[in-house]
Amino acid sequence: MGLRLNVVGIVVADMPRALAFYRRLGLDVPEAQDKAPHVEYVLANGLKLAWDTIETIHSFDPEWVPPVGGGRMGLAFECDSPAEVDRVYSELLAAGYEGHKEPWDAFWGQRYAVVHDPDGNGVDLYAALP
Repeated sequence: MGLRLNVVGIVVADMPRALAFYRRLGLDVPEAQDKAPHVEYVLANGLKLAWDTIETIHSFDPEWVPPVGGGRMGLAFECDSPAEVDRVYSELLAAGYEGHKEPWDAFWGQRYAVVHDPDGNGVDLYAALP
């Protein structure tokens, strides 16, 4: 079977707000996309992140409702250094985003932190410890 994970989709309540968060993480999503109901961004490794508004999802799945409770899937972004984990985490909190786990040195050998995007999805930041 030739399956390849190619797209990670994120359902958003507010496209401009969601894209602003991911731009702060360094994704160069054009601001002209803020008004689009569906946006795709190709990462350097070829994987695509896609964002869809709730209205877009309802256009083909009218019964869809957002899940409740804790997230079951998250995104993880590798940083260049442990200091960058701390810097990005602090910048996101200063910009008004919600921190979930402050940066810490994890027993598995990484500096790690978790923030929530505007829709409550967990976004991990990590870097190898020296």
